[in-house]
Amino acid sequence: MPEAVAFLATVILLFPMAYFLLASPAFLFVTLDIPPVAQLLRGLFNAYFLMMIITGVIGTVAFAVTGRPVFTIGIGLLAAFAVSARRWFLRQMDAQISARDAGDADAVRRLRRLHWGGMLCNAIQLVAIVVSIPYIAPA
Repeated sequence: MPEAVAFLATVILLFPMAYFLLASPAFLFVTLDIPPVAQLLRGLFNAYFLMMIITGVIGTVAFAVTGRPVFTIGIGLLAAFAVSARRWFLRQMDAQISARDAGDADAVRRLRRLHWGGMLCNAIQLVAIVVSIPYIAPA
């Protein structure tokens, strides 16, 4: 039973990561100098980080209940990273959107770089979780 709880917590944690992995590349095909597009990208990041915080807390509790301290710490760190990254990413995105609105030509490039950085962070986290699945739910 504890293995099933741990595995379900991992699957729940994978949902926001998989959604972001599928949804965020679509913004590579549009220009970010259009205000509604940039706001939609900001909303995607906000929702992603909120879901990572929520699912990270659920996963941390689930692993704590199943008595797996290493995974508890790992998922807890993932949730803590989501809390700090959300604050940082949204602050940076707001600054670049405001700079773009003020006429800064490089703001769109910096906003795109934030977008790529967010996708890279998600991919690294997703790979780490997927690689750990065999250790979470042994056959």
